[in-house]
Amino acid sequence: MADRADTANVIVRPPIAWALAVLAGFALNWLMPLPLLPAPAGWLGAIVFALALALLAWAISTMTRAGSNVPTNLPTTTIVDAGPYRFTRNPIYLGMVLGLIGLAIAFNSLWLLMMLVPFALVIRYGVITREEAYLERKFGDVYRRYCARVRRWL
Repeated sequence: MADRADTANVIVRPPIAWALAVLAGFALNWLMPLPLLPAPAGWLGAIVFALALALLAWAISTMTRAGSNVPTNLPTTTIVDAGPYRFTRNPIYLGMVLGLIGLAIAFNSLWLLMMLVPFALVIRYGVITREEAYLERKFGDVYRRYCARVRRWL
């Protein structure tokens, strides 16, 4: 078990929050379908989802190669500023947002798209806020300089 004193103590693991948003979107769509588009665009959704997966894979492999932990319940060992982390401080969460958008388009579901709101709020305030405070405590000026150079999202 990880030392909780050396973690961000997020309120929920991000993959669990994403899975819950997806499941809620599919359940609501099953109960009361709300189309997102006038005509299905599964191919476009598949492309967006594939781009999201590529971003996730790039971000995770970059962090792993830098020697840091990806799961939020493990300590962060270094500030990663290479790969997608040059453009956004949260490429994994950005990939999750894009993945949800891709699914919404692919399955033509307004419900899936609407799940972005609670998902983004949970990630922003229950995960990112805690991670940022933790990283600033742990890495100080190194993290503050990184934040000054790289935006939170894009």
